[in-house]
Amino acid sequence: MNKHFKALEFDKILEMLGKECSFADAREQALTLKPVFTKEETEKLLKETDDAYVLIGKFGTPSFGSPTNCANQLRRAQAGSGLTTLELLRIGENLRVIRSLRQWRNASDDRASSLDKYFNNLMPNKFLEEKINDAIIAEDEISDKASPTLSDIRRKIRTASSKAREVLDKIVRSSNYSKFLQDKVITQRDGRFVVPVRAECRGSIPGLVHDTSGSGQTVFIEPMGVVQANNDIRMLRNKEKEEIDRILLELSSMAGNCADSIIGSYQNLIDLNVIFAKGNLAYTMKAVTPIVNDKGYINLKKARHPLIDKEKVVPVDITLGKDYTLLVITGPNTGGKTVSLKTTGLLTLMAMSGLMIPCGDESEISVFKKILVDIGDEQSIEQNLSTFSAHMTNTIDILKQASRFSLVLIDELGAGTDPVEGAALAVAILQKLKEKGAKIQCTTHYAELKEFAITTEGVENGCCEFDVQTLRPTYKLLIGIPGKSNAFAISKRLGLSDDIIDNAQHLVSSESRRFEDTIEQLEKRRQTLEKRLKEANDTKALAGRQREKANSIIEKAKREAEREIEKAHQEAERISSRTKAQAQSILDRLENLEKKQKMSAEEKAKLRKSIDKMENTADPIKEKKNEKYTPPRPFKVGDSVLIFDIDKDAEILSINEKDGTAYVQAGIIKTKVKLSNLRLNKEKPKVTVQTSRKRNMPSKMDMNPTTEVDVRGETAMEAIMDVDAAIDNAVLMNINQLTIIHGKGTGVLRAEIQKYLRTHKNIKSFRLGNFGEGDAGVTICEIK
Repeated sequence: MNKHFKALEFDKILEMLGKECSFADAREQALTLKPVFTKEETEKLLKETDDAYVLIGKFGTPSFGSPTNCANQLRRAQAGSGLTTLELLRIGENLRVIRSLRQWRNASDDRASSLDKYFNNLMPNKFLEEKINDAIIAEDEISDKASPTLSDIRRKIRTASSKAREVLDKIVRSSNYSKFLQDKVITQRDGRFVVPVRAECRGSIPGLVHDTSGSGQTVFIEPMGVVQANNDIRMLRNKEKEEIDRILLELSSMAGNCADSIIGSYQNLIDLNVIFAKGNLAYTMKAVTPIVNDKGYINLKKARHPLIDKEKVVPVDITLGKDYTLLVITGPNTGGKTVSLKTTGLLTLMAMSGLMIPCGDESEISVFKKILVDIGDEQSIEQNLSTFSAHMTNTIDILKQASRFSLVLIDELGAGTDPVEGAALAVAILQKLKEKGAKIQCTTHYAELKEFAITTEGVENGCCEFDVQTLRPTYKLLIGIPGKSNAFAISKRLGLSDDIIDNAQHLVSSESRRFEDTIEQLEKRRQTLEKRLKEANDTKALAGRQREKANSIIEKAKREAEREIEKAHQEAERISSRTKAQAQSILDRLENLEKKQKMSAEEKAKLRKSIDKMENTADPIKEKKNEKYTPPRPFKVGDSVLIFDIDKDAEILSINEKDGTAYVQAGIIKTKVKLSNLRLNKEKPKVTVQTSRKRNMPSKMDMNPTTEVDVRGETAMEAIMDVDAAIDNAVLMNINQLTIIHGKGTGVLRAEIQKYLRTHKNIKSFRLGNFGEGDAGVTICEIK
């Protein structure tokens, strides 16, 4: 592996990726994964990983089984060679995995994916797969179903074996021969059935001796009665072997004919397994797909080093390459400076290799031609190099290779030699790298480099925060602020005496002290501002939560109101239906009583009670909270009043002083209302319906405009006269619509009125009222 990549521990990331792979060749490919160096290739690899990540999230990781590389065996078969049962079984397993993966993709999602080219290049061969699986049961067992000939041969072998066993069973159970046997068992030697006979009795059982026991006390004799059967079995075994060889050769030939497609499909299996391993690794790391550019701009949000325990790692924000191309990170040892360097380089390498990176959404990474690194102790006794020499050798190599397409990461630049010379050398090296246009991130303890970052355009300071009170680093990277080494504070905290620390502080130059004091003041101001920012963010978050809570309450109230309105509608429909039924019942009773031509007082009382009950049921509106109201004068018939609880104007038709109620008309509706629920309106000119039965035509000045005529309770002749007068009145007053209130009753009055309307020259059209207009109890006319 490239030494720069290894210095960033990229090999350990590849080992993690290899553990996510399912079989050896995919694991080997994962371990040799290399980054690409163009934006297009990087985006293509990341897109494949992201698509695998999405598929895993929706449908889980597909099963890759245990495929093996059968390229050599397939090429041999392609050349005409026969394969063993184990080799054919492995080919069959590969075909099964190829088919199952293709089926998984077809069943998973209809949407196009960048992985489809890999899935489409998987070439299933179910015929060959089933042929192999039907023919071969295990590495050392061929199925009877492999061919009819093999099945027939094995049937004959079983028959011959059965005959031989029958003969030997008789010998074993015979009282004449059993006394010569060592054991009453039947065994085999060289594929032939024999019986164990005591050595001294070998002549007592005629037959062929095939073997002798190790002790010499037992001989294995093939009795003459089973010689022919054993010969038949031997011949059949030879035929069986020939048939098996033929079957294996035939399967090998079929596999050879498909060698190219199987080998190509296997390579796609490897590629897919590595891509899905990348997706699984992304889930393990809680990684995201970064935005990719080739401008050298890095903007990592909440980046986490993937090799540090995710429960302990502190996320850092790192930017480089836009407002500045050189970031100088300072701070105490073990504060996280080197981790910041490695995080930048390692996440860049991962993205360029198609791996999602552990950081926040909207993070951006750049593609570089070269990533050049000098991190760690490079001291080499064998090469007679000190630490400084080793680092300087690496730095010289970096200077030769660096360009504007390079990312340079240097840890403790200029360390290991005289501080004054080392600092000067470090500044000169950074200036040279900056001139070449490289994007540079380095760590240092030198105050000169902090000053260089403050005074040079395109260079920025950064520091790793350190808590002096606890003597522990917070591992937070703060960009824009130089860091302190905190050597005096740490030493004092650890117990170094004050006089030594004071003496050391006096030995430090006044300029260095002033610089450190300035840094300390900046740090204090930063902490104060950060605290205020945190408080502001907390307040903003609290306000946001409260706003969301208020919105939730409002939405809940709206939903409840809608439910109540719907419930009210349903209740109104129920009441309307019930009232209609009750009204029809009363009308039926009236009709029956009319037929009888008489009505008792008791029946009138019942009828009135039913009507009152129906009115109360049909008016379910709950009264408003009634305020104390005293009318300016007593109510009288004809007064214009307001029905308080429903905010509706009406006219008093009659007053019942006994029960404190009034019978009023609101529009076309007549109802009974309590006097306490009425409010007296201001006096208005009384509008009355011209229902006079006088046939003389009134003048236009004498007529009051009206759109209604009520003829309920009248005979047909009287009603027609009133309707005719109302129509004439409407024509003179230019009224376009007239409502005739005739009631439902038996329908006779309605029929007579409508019959008259059909012949009237001033009537354009007429219809029955709709729900809310009076239904079938009114007829609405349109005047020409």
